[in-house]
Amino acid sequence: MTGLRRHLVSAGLLFAALGALVAPYFMWRHVHQPVVYPAPPREMLDSGLSWKKSEIGQTKSAEPRITNVQIVDYDGDGRNDVLVCDPQRNAVLCYLQTAAGWQEQVLAKDLLAPAHATLVDIDGDGDRDLVVSELGEVWPSDAVIGRLILLENTGEGGGFRQHVLLDAVRRVADAQPGDFDGDGDIDLAVAVFGYARGEVLWLENLSDSKFREHRLWSRPGAIHVPVADFDQDGDLDIATVISQDDEEVLAFENDGRGNFKPRTLFSTLNFDLGSAGLVLCDLDRDGDSDLLLPAGDNLEENYAWPQPYHGCFWLENQGGWKFETRRIGTFGSTYAAAAGDLDADGDQDVVLVSLMNDWSDPNVPSVVWLENDGRQQFQLRPVDKTPTHLITVACGDLNGDGRDDIVAGGMHLRPPFDRTGRVTGWISKP
Repeated sequence: MTGLRRHLVSAGLLFAALGALVAPYFMWRHVHQPVVYPAPPREMLDSGLSWKKSEIGQTKSAEPRITNVQIVDYDGDGRNDVLVCDPQRNAVLCYLQTAAGWQEQVLAKDLLAPAHATLVDIDGDGDRDLVVSELGEVWPSDAVIGRLILLENTGEGGGFRQHVLLDAVRRVADAQPGDFDGDGDIDLAVAVFGYARGEVLWLENLSDSKFREHRLWSRPGAIHVPVADFDQDGDLDIATVISQDDEEVLAFENDGRGNFKPRTLFSTLNFDLGSAGLVLCDLDRDGDSDLLLPAGDNLEENYAWPQPYHGCFWLENQGGWKFETRRIGTFGSTYAAAAGDLDADGDQDVVLVSLMNDWSDPNVPSVVWLENDGRQQFQLRPVDKTPTHLITVACGDLNGDGRDDIVAGGMHLRPPFDRTGRVTGWISKP
């Protein structure tokens, strides 16, 4: 090889190496360009629906901090109630609907920043137990402070016996039930969010409140672990969203015996996307399980400003482990989503709430809904502007009129503190 050719080859190799190094940067720049995303609408068209706002339960709370709300029929009386995780009181509460109004029932106290409470008859004795995911601390921490607690229903006036199922782990954000190994009992999928370190586990039920750990994934930032038969092969799979080192949605395909194969359903090079949760639904009502991905966690930014890429994505299940990702709504600092039929027209709409939006503008909504036209085309509609700083939302029929209502919880970590709310309901009006 002549000297000239050698120099040319060396230069070519150098440029190729440099190209390999800088290509990811230009890809990163591309996904960060605001022009890729439509700007959040400031003016939204009203849909004609109306709600009666209701403060649910204790309202006198300085800078309220609620981690989770759910709409469930807790007492089995045919009327839906509201299940609440409150890390300020370190308690799991239920607000029961009674003739006299909302009645608070303390289900568990002396917990360590409960993030989620899952109702399930885990011991098969005919009553419902509670599995509580404990963060240990609301603020970011990589300390080993998380736990998973089973509150076994004793059947004695709503009393519970406490069992520690998982200890000496980092912050636990969610746990969901399912029989993953096909042996007829209830196992648990667990999201260990952590902070710099975390993992996704499934706990094999060995009976007598004893469980064996199986690690599925080692990454920080797992928020939710929805369970469903995503591939419709007769067994239960597990999905999760990873929101720290990576921004991706994963599924773990079950072979029916508790052996799992990881699959990537969604990922992005926009590491600022701010994945904020993962919601199981069947948005197009075609009989399979879809997922909603709210995106807009901007708490790590100094000014927590809403970004044009915030909003909600629909991961449509097309069978054969193919999920098509479609952006269905743009909304600043979207932190939670819930699906429900808000207008009683037979299709699934979506509710979004915002945590760290531009609260200096009094016209910025904190709650919106995405009206489904029946063909999965969505129109953003306002619900309310207060309270601000909403972190969790649920849909369900609270007044029995056939229309789903909305309940949201506030997480007031940063100012302004002039429009606070703890647990707020928007009940449909004719």
